[in-house]
Amino acid sequence: MPKLKVTAVSYLNTKPFLYGIFKSGLEEEIDLQLDIPSECARKLASREADLGLVPVAVIPELSNPQIISDYCIGTVGTVKTVCIFSKVPLEELTNLYLDFHSRTSVELVKILLKNHWRVSPALLAAGPGFEEKIGGTTGALIIGDRAIGQLGRHPWVYDLGEAWLAYTGLPFVFAAWVSNRPLAQDFLQRLNLALQTGIDLIPQLMYLLPQPQPGFDLRAYFTENISYQLDAAKRKAMKLFLRHLSTEKMTAGLMEQPA
Repeated sequence: MPKLKVTAVSYLNTKPFLYGIFKSGLEEEIDLQLDIPSECARKLASREADLGLVPVAVIPELSNPQIISDYCIGTVGTVKTVCIFSKVPLEELTNLYLDFHSRTSVELVKILLKNHWRVSPALLAAGPGFEEKIGGTTGALIIGDRAIGQLGRHPWVYDLGEAWLAYTGLPFVFAAWVSNRPLAQDFLQRLNLALQTGIDLIPQLMYLLPQPQPGFDLRAYFTENISYQLDAAKRKAMKLFLRHLSTEKMTAGLMEQPA
C-alpha cells in the first residue's frame, strides 16, 4: 500500500509534533515532507499531499477539507513568532512588507489593520531578505523562526496573537491538521496519540534542540506562547477567521467589478 503523503510546517513550533511522530514509529507509514507554510498549503490544495499541518487560510480552497486531529498550532494571546516589527509606532507606518511564508498570517494582519488597529499602510509583497528593509516608516510582518531573530532589534513589536485576542476575545489557530479526503479511523487515532506523545515529551525535547537565540525561552514558547489543543474556543476562532476571510474576498471581488 502506498504511504500517505504528509506535508508539515517546518518551524520550531512543529517540533513537538514531529518528535511524537518519530517516537511513535508512525513515520514508517507516511512520506513526510517539511515545508514553509505556503508550500504546505499549495501541496495539499494540488493533491501532492494527502494530509498536512497547513495554514488554515487554505481550507476554503479545498474541495473536501477534513480537519483530522484534536491538535493544531495555536495561541491564546502572545505567540512571539508572528509579529509586525518597525522603527515607529504602527499608526506612523506608510509601508508594510508581508511575509511570503504564510497566507494565514498575511490575511490575519489585513483583518487586524482594518478592524482592530484601523490603519492602512501600503502593503508590499516581500521576497527573500525583506527583513533588512525595516526602517523609517517601513515595517514588516515576519513569521516563524525568522521572527525570533528579530526580537530585541526593533523598538516597536506588534504580536498578532495578542492583537487577535484583544480584538475578538478568542485564541487563534495558525495551522491545523487537514486532509483532502477521508482517512482510516485507526490511522487518525494513532496520529492523535503520536501528537499528544510529542507534547508530553516537550521537557525532553527541549534538551535536544539547539537554542534558536541567546536568551530565548524554549520552555515558555512551547508551553505558554504556543497552544496545541484544538479545543472548542479555537474552533470558534477558526470559524470567525474564515468568515472574515470570506467577507474580505467578497468585498475585494465587488471592488474589482466594472462600474
